[in-house]
Amino acid sequence: METGNRSFSETGLRRLHDVLARHVESGKIPGLVALVGRGEETHVEAIGTMRHDGGPPMRRDTIFRMASTSKPVAVAAAMVLLDECRLRLDDLVEQWLPELADRRVLKRIDGPLDDTVPARRPITVRDLLTATFGLGMDMASLGTPIMNAIFEQGLTPNLPEPTPEPDEWMRRLGTLPLMHQPGEHWHYQISDDLIGVLVARVTGQSFETFLRERIFDPLGMTDTGFHVPADEIHRLPPLYAPHPQTGEFLVWDEAEGGRHSKPPAFQGGGGGLTSTVDDYHAYFRMLLNHGMHGTERILSRPAVELMTTNRLTPEQNAARNAMATNNVHVSHGQGQHGGWGFGMAVRTYRGDYASIGQFGWDGGSGTSTYADPDKQLTGLLLTQVGMSTPDSARLIHDFWTTLYQALDD
Repeated sequence: METGNRSFSETGLRRLHDVLARHVESGKIPGLVALVGRGEETHVEAIGTMRHDGGPPMRRDTIFRMASTSKPVAVAAAMVLLDECRLRLDDLVEQWLPELADRRVLKRIDGPLDDTVPARRPITVRDLLTATFGLGMDMASLGTPIMNAIFEQGLTPNLPEPTPEPDEWMRRLGTLPLMHQPGEHWHYQISDDLIGVLVARVTGQSFETFLRERIFDPLGMTDTGFHVPADEIHRLPPLYAPHPQTGEFLVWDEAEGGRHSKPPAFQGGGGGLTSTVDDYHAYFRMLLNHGMHGTERILSRPAVELMTTNRLTPEQNAARNAMATNNVHVSHGQGQHGGWGFGMAVRTYRGDYASIGQFGWDGGSGTSTYADPDKQLTGLLLTQVGMSTPDSARLIHDFWTTLYQALDD
């Protein structure tokens, strides 16, 4: 336990520690690292071990697969380009992504791939940033021809085959119809990966290079990237996907020789980053500080406001709410926030202990990263247990419940 604060009650921090420790002692979570902060004050918990059968202890500088919590960070690259007028919200993306020109749209979400109508309008940058360009993961449509095609083409992460390099990924994407008309319907995941391709093509740099120059290096995020260097790979635990029925620990991705042990062919903004609690703390504090890091401006205040406030209409957001509330067996209750900004969820109603306005996201590798402007609070919880079972999701819920109880005002 590391702390230096008066913004959290001692009783509350003890409860936080005890609740986190209980999850580890249950045997279902081998280890975790958590950081909570308000202003200059932080409190860190590093509990348990790197492997389910022991091994080195979790440390504050342990590196984790951030999975979908990559989204709130990766989107900052696009915001830099908006600030610099190298992109505009209503620019047509086809000038950089010609594979997305002249789209066809399915007549029915469960229909054959050739039963389509023309798109009513082209796809814009705004559609990508709000995840409403018309295609993505729809957990309520598993088994339909379009979802089968998305998996077969390798267009989503966490499949046995690695994602292809960006130009081939775009070619495959361009062979598929959209699921809904542009701007009509929120879809998960693919838009965030598209943003990385867009940034690379606009800038002429790799997505990671641009992120490093404009976001990571200025914020001191030295342990954040799309792979872990060989001399640091010992800091990366294996990722487990417990058996859904038995809970047996199954290794989904080892550290050495695994997916993050070498630079990937595809730098996925939707879920490809690895990082630490301190790196992510620097990023979310920058957002709470309206784009400032110390005396240096990283993003404009309006850019941060666009990212961290709801951008969806009720009609656009209906699918996102359905994913969280009607597919609880898949989402384990994650995602019930009410709104979506750019690359992250935004709470628009008081559904649990968190404040309205809290922004951030959760990851399928057992990660949770949010900031709360009302309380000037950051909270980061990182584990190595995927959400094939509810265990890491329950840990995340308990983390936020006890964290909000620990506020001393």
